[in-house]
Amino acid sequence: MRSLMHLFSLYLLLFSASYDSFVHRALADGVTPEEAQQLRDEVRGMFYHAFDGYMEHAFPKDELRPLSCQGEDTIGNYALTLIDSLDTLALLGDRERFAASVEWIGKNLQFDINKTVSVFETTIRILGGLLSAHLIASDYATGMRIPSYEDQLLHLAEDLARRLLPAFDTPTGIPFGSVNLMHGVDEHESKITSTAGGGTLTLEFGVLSRLINDSIYEEVTKNAVHGLWARRSKLNLVGAHINVFTGEWTQKDAGIGTSIDSFYEYLLKAYLLFGEEEYLYIFQEAYVAAMHYLHNDPWYVEVNMDSAAIVWPLFNSLQAFWPGLQVLAGDIDPAIRTHAAFFSVWKRYGFTPEGFNLATLNVQQGQKSYPLRPELMESTYLLFKATRDPRYLDAGRDMVASLQYGARCPCGYCHISDVEFHEQEDHMESFFLAETVKYLWLLFDLAAGPDNLVENGPYKYVFSTEGHLLPATPQISLVREHCSYLGAYCRSGDSRRKSFTSDTSYGEQKNYTKEYGSRTHTYLPSETSYASAPFSGFIKGVCPGLTHGQKFGISYLNPTYTHDNNSDYKDRDQGEHSVEERHSVVIDAADQDDGKEQSDNSEYNEDIRESGDGGSQSVKDPAFQSNSAVIVFNDDDGNRLIDDSNYNHDDRESGDERSENHFPQR
Repeated sequence: MRSLMHLFSLYLLLFSASYDSFVHRALADGVTPEEAQQLRDEVRGMFYHAFDGYMEHAFPKDELRPLSCQGEDTIGNYALTLIDSLDTLALLGDRERFAASVEWIGKNLQFDINKTVSVFETTIRILGGLLSAHLIASDYATGMRIPSYEDQLLHLAEDLARRLLPAFDTPTGIPFGSVNLMHGVDEHESKITSTAGGGTLTLEFGVLSRLINDSIYEEVTKNAVHGLWARRSKLNLVGAHINVFTGEWTQKDAGIGTSIDSFYEYLLKAYLLFGEEEYLYIFQEAYVAAMHYLHNDPWYVEVNMDSAAIVWPLFNSLQAFWPGLQVLAGDIDPAIRTHAAFFSVWKRYGFTPEGFNLATLNVQQGQKSYPLRPELMESTYLLFKATRDPRYLDAGRDMVASLQYGARCPCGYCHISDVEFHEQEDHMESFFLAETVKYLWLLFDLAAGPDNLVENGPYKYVFSTEGHLLPATPQISLVREHCSYLGAYCRSGDSRRKSFTSDTSYGEQKNYTKEYGSRTHTYLPSETSYASAPFSGFIKGVCPGLTHGQKFGISYLNPTYTHDNNSDYKDRDQGEHSVEERHSVVIDAADQDDGKEQSDNSEYNEDIRESGDGGSQSVKDPAFQSNSAVIVFNDDDGNRLIDDSNYNHDDRESGDERSENHFPQR
């Protein structure tokens, strides 16, 4: 037992060591500014090879089949790849094609079609693409203003979002995974959705609300985040799949990759774009828990959300966004180590497979493909932007070489169905143009001397999970600058209570009712009502001595119902829920006095404490006392070790579906 545990740890150490050689090699043969310009131009050529192939052989179908040079409809039969590519055209300064594309979409695109679509994919690809292009085309400051443009894309975005709203009509506020654009949610629609699918909608819906001055879109997506976070485990972990009616977790594997990844991403980015501290508070607690229970430096594993027992020692390619998110959070050191480890997998195969088993150090069976994913490129760009370390230019050069020699095909770039043998598949996802080449181009343009909208434009931009540019304009980011927290809990004698009153009232629970065709849907802004009170005009987002749960009313919901797999819509309100209010998690750095050298961002390795009125109390990690088959504990040197001698690797929780419809998991 102990030998297996040490063997697994040794595997991690040996494989992780390979990124050291990557670092030294990168510093030795760095990319020169002249080569950076050449690589930037080469990536530009990659974009147009794929974009022209799509326009010539596939448009107006959704996506390109680059081997056979044909088109296919994959999401909704509305020129998906063109919409997803709009802001990349603007970023490249292609005014002619950007204007022509916007004009065609404004005249020809419509969503009044009898088509059932993924709420998640439609939001991040279509809604995000329309909003980003609208914000560029309508603003003189971007340098890409289209004189004849009259907000056609914004009107389309509002129409699309209105058709997606019925998906949010659930008892938990967490949306269904799919919705019919003409008829709403089908009565036989699955009640199971992924955490990422329900929690990765806030940016697009929030931007729309602020542009059209209709709060319903932002409110329903915020409620979805509340619904997920309120059902987190006592370890502050969330699972992968949840029943949107009962709130029961149907897949309890917690991780930072498949089915969960962008839930973390949008918590931080919603704060960065909208300035609402509530998202930051949730992100901080979620991030601390992820680093404590999921991080096996430099890798990340999946654990049971309740016990923290390791159930899946796997690197999957969607995890590669995490170092970039850590850059945005200011936690650079672990981001550098993790990126180097992830890139060592790319170096080994020429691409990152969907799954790489950290126990066997081989590609995971059934997860050998690389569907042109952008996550590693995104982290590479953000790390170079933060550090200016030339190793990331070398990494980008290797990525370009792999794509050019392994994925390029007659009309575009192909999926790689097997990274070990570089077998090509006749499909090109729209996100290849929206993200993959975009981040590579930004990387080399930054090195060559940036001349683009993101680096030199009038605004700071937040990238959506689809790589769409969302600017922090005053209309989007400052709309609630004066009322960032609920002041109801502040003492009446506190001077901070003396200020203006917000336009937003939380004094009563409001229903928001909208009609869609022959159906009427009612939405509640939150499961928790707030007492009305003036907002602070002195200190933004601070109400002294209170947890964020008290400020925002976010509590744990523990379902106590009986589960019936055959329950239908009539059963949706039969579950009884108990509410358990818990304290927030804070960091106690006082115990770090062992004399060991600490980095500036080492707080995530420190003890997690639970705050309460009676002072601080140590929280025991269930992973160290679990009766589960996999046991995690520390040796005498403080290293985390795993004993999986009794673990049945085939004993996965039933009902785990790693893909929803035909889209690669995001």
